Amino acid sequence: MKIIVVDDEKLVLSTLQKRIKEVSPESEVIAFDLSQDALEYAQANDVDIAFLDISMPVINGITLAKSLKKLHPQINVIFCTAHTDFMQDAIELHASGYLLKPATCESIEKALGNLLYPAAVRLPEVFVRTFGEFDIFIDGKAVTFNRQKTKEMLAYLVDMRCGVVSKKDLAAVLFGDEYTAKTQDYLKKIYKDLVETLRRYGVEKMLVRGYNQYALDATCFSCDLYDYEKGLPYAINAYKGEYMSQYDWAEM
Repeated sequence: MKIIVVDDEKLVLSTLQKRIKEVSPESEVIAFDLSQDALEYAQANDVDIAFLDISMPVINGITLAKSLKKLHPQINVIFCTAHTDFMQDAIELHASGYLLKPATCESIEKALGNLLYPAAVRLPEVFVRTFGEFDIFIDGKAVTFNRQKTKEMLAYLVDMRCGVVSKKDLAAVLFGDEYTAKTQDYLKKIYKDLVETLRRYGVEKMLVRGYNQYALDATCFSCDLYDYEKGLPYAINAYKGEYMSQYDWAEM
């Protein structure tokens, strides 16, 4: 969810931006102290919500709201002002909210919960490629791993079709060794690195962990292998006889 905040009082602006982030930490909140800068940003970017001060120099909040609505007809405009004089203008503009300064976290949360055009929280698009070499892509960009074994752990969990894998079996595949105290400690480090890597990209929820067990949540990503097994044409055409070719255990 992308939110812009516009107010010519810089202290008020930074405070409002901070409180919006507290209420909606998953949102991107961009602040402007000039209406023209906010308008130029909206011309080049999608905007879900705009918190606007009304008494602004050059371009006031009402005029800015009208311009924003021309660019994005379903933008949610929330006026945040010290005056009630413009309430009728806000109603005519079909504003989603009208907050009196200073806006509190409670009033912001209430306004975000009653949007005229509810804005869906955008989740990263996650695609796992198994045909050819194994890779995982977040919004079209390949994920980079600090350790090759971390990437291999994820690959094996994908190969297991999101079924539960025991630590013992996982250690045998990754290290070709018995499940000793040494391999147990190494496995913990690898898993921790996997969690931190996926968290860096905002997709750690695809991991599922139980007692001495690991798995993936298939609802959190798409995968060419899984789509191949569903008979989807793109996946059938993508398979050229190679599957996770960098891993010996995948040859079977």
